[in-house]
Amino acid sequence: MQIYNSLNRKKEEFIPGNPGKIGMYACGVTVYDLCHIGHARSLVVFDMIYRYLKYRGYEVTFVRNFTDIDDKIINRSNERGVSWKALAEQYIEEFYVDMDRLGLLRPTYEPRATDHIVEIIELVRKLEEKGLAYAVDGDVYYRLQDFKGYGKLSGKNIDDLLSGARVEVDDRKESPLDFALWKKSKPGEPSWESPWGAGRPGWHIECSAMSRKFLGDTFDIHGGGKDLIFPHHENEIAQSEGASGKPLARFWVHNGFVNIDSEKMSKSLGNFLTIRELLEECHPEILRFFVVSSHYRSPIDFSNENVAVAAASLERLYQSLDRLLRTAAGASATTSSMDEKIDSWRQDFTTAMDDDFNSAAACAVLFEVSKEVNRWLDADIAAEDDKPAAAGCIARFLREIGAPLGLLQEDPQAFLQRGGSDGELSAVEIEALIADRAAARSGRNWAAADRIRDLLDEKGVILKDSAAGTLWQRKH
Repeated sequence: MQIYNSLNRKKEEFIPGNPGKIGMYACGVTVYDLCHIGHARSLVVFDMIYRYLKYRGYEVTFVRNFTDIDDKIINRSNERGVSWKALAEQYIEEFYVDMDRLGLLRPTYEPRATDHIVEIIELVRKLEEKGLAYAVDGDVYYRLQDFKGYGKLSGKNIDDLLSGARVEVDDRKESPLDFALWKKSKPGEPSWESPWGAGRPGWHIECSAMSRKFLGDTFDIHGGGKDLIFPHHENEIAQSEGASGKPLARFWVHNGFVNIDSEKMSKSLGNFLTIRELLEECHPEILRFFVVSSHYRSPIDFSNENVAVAAASLERLYQSLDRLLRTAAGASATTSSMDEKIDSWRQDFTTAMDDDFNSAAACAVLFEVSKEVNRWLDADIAAEDDKPAAAGCIARFLREIGAPLGLLQEDPQAFLQRGGSDGELSAVEIEALIADRAAARSGRNWAAADRIRDLLDEKGVILKDSAAGTLWQRKH
């Protein structure tokens, strides 16, 4: 297995530190609002990686945190007149609503920053003991220039940062680049007791403390969006490696950005899309397919047209799965004449995913299977006595390789017949019209049959006649 390592800027052979076991940490969300499409991409990508590593037989310890104390949370709670804790709890619950709809597996651990104040304080004290942190009037800062490896992940140079970067001016800091490990709380703000007085943790330190607790000083994969490389992940390295003297992660994995209609997503541009808004119009599995049909490191452009393409593509896969299940009805055999072909397809799938989790190439394998399946199903059935058994084996295989991507896990008919919004025919009404059309065709009343087809077409229903009967789906 080869994974692109952001630290070394190249693909490298992936060998876990502990054979057969993998420790993985992905930075989670700050819970002060609903998640947006940018969050969706990162969350789906690391869910896919988690699923695939498990599919390959690894025992995976996956940690994804919640930042439940932060300036944004405090400001939003003050705006709404609720406690910071109530606000954080609300948006953690909302997070699970969205993630469950997207079909994300729950990580092994989902720690919250405020549950790990003891570990955070311990880490800050260790950095202070090693001369890498200093206290000023209740705040504690990281002494960045004393950590020699700073910039190795982002490629940034300390001298360049000092001369040209936009940094927060604070005369109390030894250097403008030094960042907060512990913040003195202002009156009325949430606080915890510490050796430096009442305060709360800085953003970067929480991930260092929680990854250390659940995965140790060094683990296999650390990930997140490219926007986290600097300063968040760079600062994590400074904190964790400054304290332990050991590499924080063997592999750093970062997903690409999301654009909206070819523009960077931004609230100021009015193109800020929450997952909740998207799922009102878009089936969750279509959104997943839109994400995984591109390589995780590539930028993706979210637009109505691109989502429509994703919907049509996923529908083709479900149509093939539906045909297979109909052909396999009643078959119980678990082996067939197609087993050798299935093994070849499985190898193609793992080859694609072993190449830096290339889900785009893996999706291409799904479509190759779909194309060959349709050609095979259209062939003379009488020539193959085990066709039902073979169809069942292929259907199970499609679901098997769809699972690491989070695809093809629904009942095909339920997926293809989804819809039913105001003005649309119900499934019962559609089935009744299809039965009327079948009766008209049996009586050779072609004009009546055509009128029913035209009516269904006007109502947004597409018909496809086959040897197994008439299949239907809604237009999108």
